[in-house]
Amino acid sequence: MSTGRGSERAPDPDAAARALADLAQAELGLALTEAQGASLLRYVSLLRRWTRVHNLTAIRSEEEALSHHILDSLSIVAPLEELAYPEPLHLLDVGAGGGLPGIPLAIARPAWQCTLVDAVEKKCAFLHQVRMELGLANVQVRHARLGVRDNANIPSQDLVVSRAFASLRDFVDCSRGLLRPGGTWAAMKGKYPESELAELPPDIRVLRTVTLRVPRLAEQRHLVLLRPEGAKIP
Repeated sequence: MSTGRGSERAPDPDAAARALADLAQAELGLALTEAQGASLLRYVSLLRRWTRVHNLTAIRSEEEALSHHILDSLSIVAPLEELAYPEPLHLLDVGAGGGLPGIPLAIARPAWQCTLVDAVEKKCAFLHQVRMELGLANVQVRHARLGVRDNANIPSQDLVVSRAFASLRDFVDCSRGLLRPGGTWAAMKGKYPESELAELPPDIRVLRTVTLRVPRLAEQRHLVLLRPEGAKIP
């Protein structure tokens, strides 16, 4: 990770990986090994390289990718763990795009089984490449447009997660068949989505809304946790 000061020496990848792991521990209370820090940095490198051709993200610099993508994604680990689902937890990232938040979550929590779904074939090709190069055995990639027909081919999950995917109502409507009994929807949002919450279907209840604090990011971030009305807590 860059310190922001110029230097003629080549950056030390081991030091960068340690710095990222230390930052996650200090700011998010998230224990990561140096190897996990290295995998997250390798993912950033792949994302930036593929973006030159496939426009996977508008963010180009490594520092912004770390704050706006990696640390942003990792900020939801603690709230998701507080739901106390038994291991192995099964998570579905819908509209995964370039793999956010699914890939950082899979790296940080290798016991979680993460399925990433996207409707764009080139994005799925990138996700397959990331899975192969980083050796992420806990990641599955599905090319599908969420709907009644495609949903039938995707196993239901404990958690259905989205990041900048759709309105809360659309998110719930397109993924209803993908949530296991007792499961939870987890939607990552920027500003507090007051109007979207008001438009939720009447059979959906808000379990909790979490104000996230993302290191090195001054922008607002929220996580909205939803369940069907009457669903039992696991």
